[in-house]
Formats: sequence, structure tokens, C-alpha cells
Amino acid sequence: MINAEQDLRLHATIQGHVQGVGFRVFVQQYAANLKLTGWVRNTYRGDVEVMAEGSRAALEKLLQLIEAGPRSSHIIQVDREWSNASGEFHQFAIERTA
Repeated sequence: MINAEQDLRLHATIQGHVQGVGFRVFVQQYAANLKLTGWVRNTYRGDVEVMAEGSRAALEKLLQLIEAGPRSSHIIQVDREWSNASGEFHQFAIERTA
């Protein structure tokens, strides 16, 4: 069971026109401002994948920003999975395409 007080992990996959539009930098900047840790990367399928850890409130705010996206993007769908944070990340980084 997920405790509302503990840090959480959000794993999100964003589908749509999300590559080549500054989406990873957009996510990285907002995640860092929200004091989240984790990473963002492009996928070979043309999606963007996000793994973020932090407070539920900060993760929910990041999701709102992701759903809006940068101006030149077009979001079709955001799949999300919630779990307990692992604490393995120390910053929020842009990772290599996977």
C-alpha cells in the first residue's frame, strides 16, 4: 500500500508529437524546479519516457505540465504507473534514447 506521506515514483510514457520539440528539456527543467529526481528519455518507438521520484504533490504538478507539454508538442496519451520511491536517484537527468 502506498502511504500518502512517503515519496513516490511515477513512471510515465508520453505518446504523440513529443520528439524533436524540446520535450525532454521541458520535463527536466520543471522536474528539477519541483525538486524531483529521476530521468527523462526518448524511446525508439517515438515516445518520451519519464521516471520521477518525489512528493505526490510535486509529481502531480509534473503530470499536469507533461499533459500540457511544450508549445510545439501534441500529446495524445500519457500512461502512468505509481509505486513507492526507491531513492536511487540524486538529480533529474536527460538519459540516452532506449
